This record gives sequence, C-alpha cells and structure tokens, in this order.
Amino acid sequence: MASSTDRPDRAPRAESGAARRPSAGPVRLRTGVWLRAVVLVVLAALTGCGAGNGTDARDDPAATGGTARANPSATAPAAGAPGAAGTAQGRPATEAPAVIPGLGPRTRAWIPATARQVVVVTGRDRDANRSQAVLYRHTGTGWQAGPVWPARNALRGWTDDHWAGDLRSPIGVYTLTDAGGLLPDPGTRLPYDRSDGFAVSGTGFEGEPLDGSFDYVVAIDYNRAPGTSPLDLTRPLGADRGGGIWLHVDHDGPTQGCVSLSEQHMRDLLLALDPALHPVVVMGDAASLRE
Repeated sequence: MASSTDRPDRAPRAESGAARRPSAGPVRLRTGVWLRAVVLVVLAALTGCGAGNGTDARDDPAATGGTARANPSATAPAAGAPGAAGTAQGRPATEAPAVIPGLGPRTRAWIPATARQVVVVTGRDRDANRSQAVLYRHTGTGWQAGPVWPARNALRGWTDDHWAGDLRSPIGVYTLTDAGGLLPDPGTRLPYDRSDGFAVSGTGFEGEPLDGSFDYVVAIDYNRAPGTSPLDLTRPLGADRGGGIWLHVDHDGPTQGCVSLSEQHMRDLLLALDPALHPVVVMGDAASLRE
C-alpha cells in the first residue's frame, strides 16, 4: 500500500461477515530510497502497504502455513466441453474461455483447482507502478471476465524475490481470505474487521494525501496468517521478507507493495468475493504471468 509502519500487537478482532475459518493461505509465494517523509497514523507495524513481510518463490510454502504446489497439473482449469453449435475450435462463440487470457502454463498451474474466483492484476512491465485488475469467475465451462479496473502497484514495480522495503510488489498467486477497513462492512461475505486501526494520514510518494487509503482492504495472503485480521502482524517467514500486502483504496500514487483500486471498485470487489468460491489473486508484470 502507500505507506505503513509497524504497530504493537492488538487484541483479536470481533468477527463479522461470513464465519471465519482457516484457509490454505499463500498458494504460491514468489518474493524478493527510502520512503520520503511519510507520516502514518496507521497500524504502527506494517511494512508492505498494510503490514510487513513476504516470501520467496524458492521458499517452502508449507513453512508459511500455506499450501504447497502439490500436483500442479491438477490445478490447471479444465477446458470447456465442445458443443454442437460450437465454433471451428469446438466451442460456442459466446462461451467463456477455458483458460484465463494472459496466463501461461506455469502461472495457471499455481492456481488451486478449487479456485472459482481469480483477481488478475497485470503490470505493464517489470518496473511500472501502473497496472490493471480483472475479476474472473469460473462458469463451469470457462472463465467469465468482469470489467477492467485501473490499478496501481509498488513504486518500483514487481519482483519475484520480495524483501521488506524494496518498494516492489510480489509476483505470485495468493489466497484472499480476510478483509477489513476504516469504514463499516459494505456487505462482503469475507470476514471483515472494522477498526480504527486502519486510519492513516500523511502523504505518499507523489505528495498525495493518504487519507482514506484503508477505508476498504482485502488482505493478500502473502507471508501472513490466513484467517486473521489484515492488521495481524504474524509473519511466518520473518519481518525481513516483507508483508502487509493488501488490496486497498487508491490514493492517486504508487504504493509500497500493495495493489490499489478506486474506492468504488474496492467496494465492488468486496461485494463480489465469496469464500465458497476460494478466491485468489494472480499478480505480476505481464511477461512473468505469461510464463
């Protein structure tokens, strides 16, 4: 996100929204200037956008409480069945594609077989901090795309070896299990933590105000304990690997490591995500995601 600092541990939150339950956590962890004076009155302990610490693609996901990529071939989306009224390729012209466009075989293999909602955040190139996000839902025979939302990512772009303070967003596939924000729950089915701990002030990299950046937040399960508030500071791989990587409200400037969307699009995303569909985010520069 835009900026964050470490904060003391806080008491467990009260649950709201859907019933909380344990999650598989990060599915695929690929991770790796000083920040201009940015004053935050927010979670005094977050280093990514929301809280600090990440993981490396070469780390064992099991060590993070996540799920290892067992049997990758089983995670690739199944092709839709050809229909009699199909195209020359054996698929009706109106049928959703059998695979998500722009994702190569390796990236698709990282997506869990159970995932039926996939948020794809595609960076323009490795060093760019502008990107776009699309929410896909599996229809049973293919992937149906939602609208394209403008997005931002970290100041220096993307990395598959994320470290705290590198000002790059981690490339990978991660589960989405928990939400929260300064504003009341808009009606999401994800567990939602409404807390004053999401308050933030100060300015971002381009002098833009950070106020409201954490009005709505979805925690990306990157070096964190799934099934907890986005404010939780547990970092299975340690603070030096970064963390606190969130989807949050755009403040008109690049982030420290998070992905940001407009407030309306964050609200739309919160209303759309369904734990029963095992949502994940696939994020990275376009070339990396094509692998």
